[in-house]
Formats: sequence, structure tokens, C-alpha cells
Amino acid sequence: MTITYLKRGKPEAERAEDDARTRAIVEATLKDIEDRGDAAVRALSVKFDAYDAPAFRLSPSEVEAAISQVPDRDLADIRFAQDQIRTFAEAQRASMTDIEVETLPGVILGHRNIPVQSVGCYVPGGKFPMVASAHMSVVTAKVAGVPRIAASAPPVSGAPHPAIVAAMHLGGAHEIYVLGGIQAVGAMALGTESIAPVDMLVGPGNAFVAEAKRQLYGRVGIDLFAGPTETMVIADHTVDAEMCATDLLGQAEHGYNSPAVLVTNSRKLADAVLVEVDRILDILPTAETARASWRDYGEVILCDDYGEMLDVANDIASEHVQVMTDRDDWFLENMHSYGALFLGPRTNVANGDKVIGTNHTLPTRKAGRYTGGLWVGKFLKTHSYQKVLTDEAAARIGAYGSRLCMLEGFVGHAEQCNLRVRRYGGRNVPYGAAAE
Repeated sequence: MTITYLKRGKPEAERAEDDARTRAIVEATLKDIEDRGDAAVRALSVKFDAYDAPAFRLSPSEVEAAISQVPDRDLADIRFAQDQIRTFAEAQRASMTDIEVETLPGVILGHRNIPVQSVGCYVPGGKFPMVASAHMSVVTAKVAGVPRIAASAPPVSGAPHPAIVAAMHLGGAHEIYVLGGIQAVGAMALGTESIAPVDMLVGPGNAFVAEAKRQLYGRVGIDLFAGPTETMVIADHTVDAEMCATDLLGQAEHGYNSPAVLVTNSRKLADAVLVEVDRILDILPTAETARASWRDYGEVILCDDYGEMLDVANDIASEHVQVMTDRDDWFLENMHSYGALFLGPRTNVANGDKVIGTNHTLPTRKAGRYTGGLWVGKFLKTHSYQKVLTDEAAARIGAYGSRLCMLEGFVGHAEQCNLRVRRYGGRNVPYGAAAE
């Protein structure tokens, strides 16, 4: 295997140092929220967002006032996007059925898909107000049937962002908060005097939000580790440099630490993309951010063949993978570690992020090796149940259960089974003995 890096990003050791600093800040901040509740949340909001309202939860009249500021065209676009996301989420929900089967005469096993009872949906603000993130989390939770949906986003220019508030409200949020960053996810997960804790946190965010979710996991559930945006372009001779460079920088503008990687088997394309990236950065309005990401996290990887390209892509397990080759369906069949695939030059990550209907909250930092992205199933818990309906079944299963418990030395377990054998099978099994 011959893999050539024509461009590499920041060394892993430096990235690890950044991670360590983030961990320490988040740990201290979460402890402060747990210890001081609303007072800590308010101090953090003032410090980071210069926002200090009488209450961080918006009242119904404040929600309506925010929505009234959104132009009609923007509201129509929000509704259109939510319709696409809702349609796909409803199809996914329909695929998840409760089951009940009779595995032996008189033995009934089944499962039910039950919604998580309360969810905190975080919508990032930062450099860009991520209106679409409200669709992805709130609408999907609503389709799943979550009875309490709390949604939070940071203020923008010192006030709730009208379009984000509109998206949260139209999506079905029951509570809307104007809080950002660690203080938002910390308050929703830990609870404060004014914010009831939730059972689960969902939604993307910056490195601090992602680390806060990681540290809170266990006290609450989380959807997945969705940190800074990652994108990968897998391309060959069938696509041009402008398309590749545009798709790389279109995601690199998210933040200063958004990896963007080109994987190709064409040296001509690789060289041309490096030139095209520089050309676009000279005219891109968000070039300050995109340039930093490309400088520190951009990579161009040249492979010998498609097999190597596939291996590299699966190893990196990028959040977004744009495939533009003469064998896109082959990559679909053989890719196993990624967030979401975008197949062919007519498809693009931005449409997936905003409107096409799939969910844009996706695994980052190699988490695609063990989880997919946010979807309606993340809000559902599959719980099993059992019923034994006949005396014969109780005695039969009980005999097997007793012997298997004794095999492991669990006498008390075995007696649970033996009691049923005696009562329903008419057989006298001494305490502590295995039913024969």
C-alpha cells in the first residue's frame, strides 16, 4: 500500500494538548453548575454571551414576538425543511415495530419501543446560528413521541435568534431557553432551581459542548459524540477540482478546527484541488475561519487505487463523506465507518445539513466506527417483556432455569425456578436442588 500525504494537518500530539485543556475547563464548569445552579449558569451566560435576562426560558409571548420578526419567506423555508425531516423520521419510526411472539407453547416474549421521557436539544450558535439543528433534534424527538422536549440555543447579538426560536417552536419544543455552550447542556442535564433536568442530551456543538456531553454521559443519555464538523471528499478523475475544493471549504468554514480531507487516486486532481482551494479562500467571505481549518486540519491523501481509498476512508471514519467517482455505489456497499454518505456530484453535504431530510447530527472523531447519526430510534428505548401463560410452560422453563442457575452456583436464583416447578408442575424439588 502506497499512501502519500500531499498535505497534513496539525500533529496528533498538539490535538491531544487541545483536548486536555478542553477537558479541564469543562470539568470545572460543570462542577460549578452542579454546586451553584442558576447563579453559575447566569454568570457563565454573562461572561460568554453578554446575556442576562430575568429568565432564560422564553415565555409564550416572547416566543411569538421572536417569530414575528422572521420574514415570511424564511418561515416558509423552515416549514419546508421540517416537512422533509419529519417525512423521513416518520418513515424510520414506522420501520420500528413492537413485537410479540410465542417462542414455546405458553411462553410469550415481546418488546415495546418507548420514548425517552425528557430530552434536551442543544442548538449551536457561535459564529453561525444553526437553525437547521433545531429541525434535526426537535422535529425528530417529536416524531418519536418524547413528551417533554427542552431546546436551548445561545443568544445572537444579545437576544434570542428569531429564526432559531421559530424552528424550535414549529418543530414542537415544549420549553425554549436562551443559553449557550457548557452552561446550556450542563443546566439541562444537571438541573437548576429553574430548569428541570432531562433524561437525554442531543445535538451538535463545539469542542466544549461535545466534551460536556461526554462528561455528563451516564448521568444522562446522549445521542452521540458530535463535535466540530468533519468532511471528507472521495474523488477520482470523473470530477473537477472546483467541485472538490468547494465541498471541502464548504464545511471548513464551520470553525477553526473542522477537518477537511481529500482522498483521491488522481495526482492531477490532487494538485489542482490544492490550487483551487487557495483561489477560493481569496474570495470566500468566511475565509478567516475556513483558512485556519484548512491550514491546521486540512489533508490531501493520494492513494494508488480504489481499494486504498476505501481503506483510508474507513479508517478516518469522517462525519460527512462526499463520494464522487465512477463507482459511487461500490463505496456505498463497502463503506462501514462514517457519519453519512453523499453520493455523486449532484448531492452535497450542505443539502444534507439543511433540508434534504436526513439528520445532520452525526458522529465525529471516529465514532462512526460504532454508531450512526441521530435518528428517531435514538429517542426510543426498546424494552422487552415476558409472559408464561400455562402451568406446563412454567414447569418446563423452570426446570431448565433451575439447572442452569445451579450450574453457576446461584441457589437463590434456582429456587425462583423451583418454586414454579413445585407449584405448577406438581413436582417436589427440595430447596437448593436443581429441578430434574
